[in-house]
Amino acid sequence: MSMNAIIADAIAGEAAEPSAGVAVEVEEAAIAFSDPDPDPVIVPAAASPRRRARAPEKDTRVTAQPGFVLHSYPHRETSLIIDVFTRDYGRIALVAKGAKRPLSKLRGVLQTFQPLSLSWSGKSEIRTLIAAEWVGGLLPLEKSALLCGFYLNELLVKLVARDDPHAILFNHYVTTLNQLAHQEPAPIVLRQFERALLKQTGVAGDFTICTSSRQPIDPAEMYVVDPERGPRTARASDSWPRVSGKTLLDMEREDYRDVATQAQSKVLMRFLLAYHLGGAPLNTRQILIDLMQL
Repeated sequence: MSMNAIIADAIAGEAAEPSAGVAVEVEEAAIAFSDPDPDPVIVPAAASPRRRARAPEKDTRVTAQPGFVLHSYPHRETSLIIDVFTRDYGRIALVAKGAKRPLSKLRGVLQTFQPLSLSWSGKSEIRTLIAAEWVGGLLPLEKSALLCGFYLNELLVKLVARDDPHAILFNHYVTTLNQLAHQEPAPIVLRQFERALLKQTGVAGDFTICTSSRQPIDPAEMYVVDPERGPRTARASDSWPRVSGKTLLDMEREDYRDVATQAQSKVLMRFLLAYHLGGAPLNTRQILIDLMQL
């Protein structure tokens, strides 16, 4: 499994300036992987524009909404701005007033990868957190699974527009965290989530139809995937990743048992994510690469 397919970034809470304890934990997790030579990221020349976040239409007061903290950073002296992913409201920003105070009830609650019940109010782009309660029900992520979790969070922060509900993607995120916590194979779990992310944000094509012939994908043929249109028959001049029709059909069925499917889908998803990120690097990927150079 490629090291830079699963990467760690301190994007949660104190992650902007990781403590020594966090650094040790990340390094230990990096050592747990077997691929010491990260593959290069293929960055296409152009990328589709990001959708703009929809501004809240009216003053809202939401109570007991399931959600997760994706990222947080300091706000003034005692508060935090938290980026949360919620079931019914998508990704939103909340100000947690006084969350940095030593005796704040929020201090130990606003942690990544922990199921929360969130309540907030406001109509601006950044609402005000009213309450946050730990719900429980998920095992904590450790070592390599923790790296995967930070990777998922960065993908959500960079590819999901704010105020754009994605209930199906939220449920997939919960399932993915649970799979990682139970040590299911990370390459398969991550490919499934990456594919679901692109599908639910409306930028993934149908992997069962060839766009150049309008015929069903042939398992024995070789294809490339146009990030804007979908699969087409591979040409000798193509610089995009070449994948077999079987790999495309396996990915559509979420069947990653074949070793060739695992290898080709990893390269393909890296290409597609790089395109839709506009060539912007994933911080978690770079951190892991840096760790492996120590």
